[in-house]
Amino acid sequence: MNQLTNKMKLSSLLLLVVMATSCTKTFDEKTVLNSDFSGSSVVQVFLTTVGASRNYVHVDGKLVTGSLLNTTFSATSGYTASLFPAAGVGHNVPSGLRSFLLRDTLSTTTQPQLNFAQNLQAGAYYTTFAYDTITAVKQKTVQNNIVVPADNSCRIRFANFAYNGNAITPAVDIISLGKNEIVATNVRYTDVTEFIVHPSQLAGEGFQVRESGTSNILATTTSTSLVPKRSYTIVYRGSHRATSGSSTRAVSVFVNY
Repeated sequence: MNQLTNKMKLSSLLLLVVMATSCTKTFDEKTVLNSDFSGSSVVQVFLTTVGASRNYVHVDGKLVTGSLLNTTFSATSGYTASLFPAAGVGHNVPSGLRSFLLRDTLSTTTQPQLNFAQNLQAGAYYTTFAYDTITAVKQKTVQNNIVVPADNSCRIRFANFAYNGNAITPAVDIISLGKNEIVATNVRYTDVTEFIVHPSQLAGEGFQVRESGTSNILATTTSTSLVPKRSYTIVYRGSHRATSGSSTRAVSVFVNY
């Protein structure tokens, strides 16, 4: 009788061990699957194409934008809905060679589809700038070299994608109104500079674009609050020749990290 009781106790103990081991293994597998992002890249798309109004982004044939991108200008709000994604710093895309498509969904549009391939490195951040005009839309994709400052500074970079018809958009200088000094010089058309360290939360901060080497003001942002440890792009955009209307030249600030 004692032998039978002991065998039953031993069997019960072994069953509990097996169940505990099984549960632990299942939990560990789920943890790995949910936390391993080594095979992904982070991509954002910034639309500067003059006249663009109904653009959507596809990756490997799949729609990834939840709402359309446009460059509609408003006197009160500036350019709107020009960045994908609208919130956060990017969209997770599997790394490797990926196929991108930017298109206007209206059947009568004069904007050709923009197809391009991009080889994405795992764990890297990218920004695609769509530029020019809707009849000749182009793109430039750059890798964002993200470094998080150890102090409360932030990092900023500069880009020039203002459209100027058959003429080349002149190089520009960027002035920080908070520092009251030039922070970038001779930024040429389609240039995207490297990030530089910049103070965050400066009183009266904003950015002004001037024709390089002159005092000729082209565009100025509204008051800009830069958050510590973040990375930002300051971009000159719109129609370089236009000073009013839906495509007027402007300078925008958006976050990269």
